[in-house]
Amino acid sequence: MITFTLALPRRVLFGPGRADELATLVPGLGERALLCTGSDPSRHRGLLGDVEPAAVVTVAHEPTVNDLRAATDEARTAGADVVVAIGGGSVLDLGKAVATLLGNGTDPLDHLEVVGRGLPVERPALPCVAVPTTAGTGAEATANAVFAAPEHGRKASIRSPHMLAAVALVDPLLTVTCPPAVTASSGLDALTQCLEPYVTPRANPATDAVAAEGLRRGARALRRAYENGEDRDAREDMSVCSLFGGIALANAKLGAVHGIAGVVGGTVDAPHGALCAALLAPVLEANLRALREREPDSPALHRYAEAARLFTGRPGATVDDGLAWLRETVAALDVPSLSSVGLQPGQHAEVAQKSARSSSMQGNPVVLSEDELVGVLEVAS
Repeated sequence: MITFTLALPRRVLFGPGRADELATLVPGLGERALLCTGSDPSRHRGLLGDVEPAAVVTVAHEPTVNDLRAATDEARTAGADVVVAIGGGSVLDLGKAVATLLGNGTDPLDHLEVVGRGLPVERPALPCVAVPTTAGTGAEATANAVFAAPEHGRKASIRSPHMLAAVALVDPLLTVTCPPAVTASSGLDALTQCLEPYVTPRANPATDAVAAEGLRRGARALRRAYENGEDRDAREDMSVCSLFGGIALANAKLGAVHGIAGVVGGTVDAPHGALCAALLAPVLEANLRALREREPDSPALHRYAEAARLFTGRPGATVDDGLAWLRETVAALDVPSLSSVGLQPGQHAEVAQKSARSSSMQGNPVVLSEDELVGVLEVAS
């Protein structure tokens, strides 16, 4: 018997040029808008048309817990009753979390896992419109938000169905100006967020459908988008991949790539997407080795074989063909190693220990030992 729950944004608007609809959407959701955006607020300000934000919060880096608290305080002072988040995953996460805290009258530490009290979110968030300008995290469709907690040396999440955006407005044309490095790291993050929910034991028919389509589109488009940012068909495919990855992870689970990346991201100052990109092939290799040695009958091996066919576009592709495709793609996209972004060999053991306890590890298709996680870090470095 199949049972599952599917959590989605209230509305999903997808297509080239649909960002032009934002100015007419916002007034129907609230009267005083908080605009969350990247370091240059003027870049996408025109999308709001005649809507004048009551307050503007900029996100110049992956946000910390203190950034979230400060943004929430500013929004409360401004009397914001709707949040508009236009930007990459960090911007969208901040916007969703501010909307949640405003709707509940709470503090970030009330709900943050591990570093906070981890209390459930009890009331609906204020309406939030999530407008991604990268194709990577799928944050426009997820029910969580991630924040750095430097004093704890890790990242932590707030999770709740209440965090789902009121509107996910996905316009692939907004990603055309993404530089190659961002396209590469965010795109590999999107692929990861389709692959990990596809092989997790917590997958269901709905997540299988979107994850498989995301893998197919992402695999055929990522290198093209990297090589030619003006390739609109490739940008559209990558936006679908990202959106579908967000839906898949919100309704299934992730795995060791994100389990490790969250800890590394709390240890060194590096973009989440770049960390996932560096870890993807080494984690896949470790998972395959562990499954073959300890669980040779695992359904995950069949899932990885199907993923290999989706990656390569070849009906007869094997699991090892898929691993080779990933390695070749990571090399072609010039993904930085973990050591090049600051992770030192002496930190591997501590990172592995913390990673083994991360919530994302619950979705990995096989339990990896701390020694195996250290091995992943060594290969990724």
